[in-house]
Amino acid sequence: MAQNLKFTVTDPVGLYATPTTELVNTVKQFYCHVTLNYGNKSVNLKSMMGVLSLGIPTKAQIEIVTEGEDEKKAIEVIKDKINELGISTIE
Repeated sequence: MAQNLKFTVTDPVGLYATPTTELVNTVKQFYCHVTLNYGNKSVNLKSMMGVLSLGIPTKAQIEIVTEGEDEKKAIEVIKDKINELGISTIE
């Protein structure tokens, strides 16, 4: 069953290149499919260009969905990475 994580971007610059690079590199270690949803658009979170093409600003509502064999581990690692990078604070 798919795992999802919803959060609000709190970084004052939004989701810019530096944290996006680290997030994409973190996600690439997993076998599951990872989707980032923003507004009415969805992109593969393993694609740097896909994520940056969304132009995600501060205070944006984001959802990340993982589907596949290691989806639970992936969502936990993604959550920790988002907190570590200061993109948002997720409980």
